[in-house]
Amino acid sequence: MDSTIRVNKYLATNAGISRRAADQAVEQGRVQINGSPARLGAALTPEDVITLDGVVIAPRSTHVLIALNKPVGYVCSRRQQGDSPTVYSLLPDEYQTLKLVGRLDRDSSGIILLTSDGDLAHSLTHPSFHKQKIYEVALDHDLQPLHRQMISDHGVILEDGKSKFELDRLHDGDDTRWQIIMSEGRNRQIRRTFAALGYTVTALHRTQFGPYALGSLAPGQYQSI
Repeated sequence: MDSTIRVNKYLATNAGISRRAADQAVEQGRVQINGSPARLGAALTPEDVITLDGVVIAPRSTHVLIALNKPVGYVCSRRQQGDSPTVYSLLPDEYQTLKLVGRLDRDSSGIILLTSDGDLAHSLTHPSFHKQKIYEVALDHDLQPLHRQMISDHGVILEDGKSKFELDRLHDGDDTRWQIIMSEGRNRQIRRTFAALGYTVTALHRTQFGPYALGSLAPGQYQSI
């Protein structure tokens, strides 16, 4: 690492975000250098450890990391399941050995990551790192205020423990479409949480996984990050 590199340039190079977004992340306290909050314009040394949203951002290496916008109907598996194709069928031969990070069920869409870096995969998936994920969901009928409060303030008890996440309307006056922010990731957790309260999730789309956002990537497309 160049000892004179600024923190925003380092993040832009190695985390796949713009320098402006990097500066915003610093201002929001999401960036740490050696465990302490970063400051705007900070210079980094080769010994420094930089994290964004709790994920270590290492210098780019020979490892591969790609983001894929998974369409509905594809499974996050190496093997086709019934008539459902695998997400690997969307990728060229050189990416067939990459490890899936952040699976989505067949009926969900949005960002998934694939990488050859086992350490990165661990830092993104292990619960101790509390990586943030953002989803957009549609429900079959209006979410009642009491149920919204239950989910966001108290949590809903499922068979594998309490489920709790943040909820914000996607559009004013529309109580069927919501943005969800959460740091957990249990199997079909969002769908099961709403089902426990009498709702069916009719669409679920993930727009962000840790520091990586889907952006304008079209369904079925991928890009290196």
